Order: sequence, then C-alpha cells, then structure tokens
Amino acid sequence: MIPGLLRRQPAQALLLSLSLIALGAQADVYDDVERMVRNGQLDQATQRSAKHLQKSPQDPQMRLLSSRILDARGRTDEAVSVLESLTRDYPELPEPHNNLAVQYARLGRTQEALSSLQRAIQARPDYAVALENLGDLYVGLALQAYEQAHKAPTPSVSAGRKAETLSPVLRR
Repeated sequence: MIPGLLRRQPAQALLLSLSLIALGAQADVYDDVERMVRNGQLDQATQRSAKHLQKSPQDPQMRLLSSRILDARGRTDEAVSVLESLTRDYPELPEPHNNLAVQYARLGRTQEALSSLQRAIQARPDYAVALENLGDLYVGLALQAYEQAHKAPTPSVSAGRKAETLSPVLRR
C-alpha cells in the first residue's frame, strides 16, 4: 500500500463546489452532518443523513457525506460502493472521484486510485486536493520502486539514497 498522504475533500469546501446545493435549511443539514462526523457523533450523523436521503435519495453532497460516515465506521466496502455509485451518477463532480481514489489507495488498488484522481482532475483541472493527492501517489510509487531496486539481488546504491530522501517527505 502507498503511504497514506492522500486527502479527502473536506465537506465544507464541497459545499461551495457542488452546483446542486439547496438554499437555506438544506445547507444547515450538511453543516450539521459534517460537524457530527468531525465530532465522532456517527450515530447522529447516520440518522440525520438517512433522514435527508429518504427525501432526496440522489443528493450527491449527502451521499458523499454518507460515504464518509461509512468510512468512519470502518465500513470501507460500503463507502467505496457509495463513491463508485456517485462517480457513475455524477461524473462531472471531482470530489467523489478524489475520495474514491483515497479509498482505493488505502486498499492497495493503486491503478484504480490513479484513474480516479485523473478523472477528478479532468472534471476540474485546478482541483488542488486531487492534484496534491496525485503527487503523493506518484511519490509513494517512486519510493516503493526505489526500495525494491535497493533490495534487488544487485542492489542500486543510488536507489537507496533516493528512498532515504523520499521517505521523510511522505511522513510529513
């Protein structure tokens, strides 16, 4: 698995980027669920999210928050399923692609993580979180390759130096 520097899009920033945000009280429910997730109030967040999704089952923002709740509960497969569904339903939204890449990277599914990040960046070329995550993933892959080269039957000394240089970068 690649070292875990990939970052999910904070739901607060997502509030600004999704064009499907409702006005007024609707925005409050997103803030409430986000706050509950941040504070570890996962039962309350689950209830509030489920109630909202009963009324608006296709709401991409709440579905994204739902995936974060599932992830926080350790239900990774379900979180991935929600994110995969979101990327199919709303391919133009970069956040679900980015968050899916984070999950894939954690699961060691590097090629799928790369593809998801590329789709996030295709959807929004200036999406700094996905661009940074892509860089982190490439640095992680480079570190793995350097470490393997250094441990090869005929070890590469320069690869060992490069691995030593990169390792602290990924630990920050």
